[in-house]
Amino acid sequence: MLPHPAVFHFPWEIHLIKDGASVRTSGRLTSYKPQESKAILSTQQSSIWYQLTVQTTLVEPFQPILGAQYLVLGEIEKAEGVSGVVLCARALNCVDGVDLALMQQAILEQRYFFKERKPELNILEPLSPSNV
Repeated sequence: MLPHPAVFHFPWEIHLIKDGASVRTSGRLTSYKPQESKAILSTQQSSIWYQLTVQTTLVEPFQPILGAQYLVLGEIEKAEGVSGVVLCARALNCVDGVDLALMQQAILEQRYFFKERKPELNILEPLSPSNV
């Protein structure tokens, strides 16, 4: 049986996801340490900055572009000694030039659609596309 497809989660929602879950997220590459196979993605919501540590072992070698927007598909790992979670990347793609506001609105619309179709489906808030 195939695993469920990874649901897109915003970086500020990642800490709510259980260990081992597949997720998609995005952020701006602010740091990359090839010797540790770790990258840091950052994103801002309102006035708060969020950072996500990404384990890049499975996607190396890749040509990092600091400051570029990346889309990541991977699994959540609760790491000891690290505050928060680590995302083990299976796919890491540069998506520089994507309209982030439009992408966020599309994700919220998709969540709203699925919530209307299956009310028992537990999708993270915000559900209403008018909250964008």
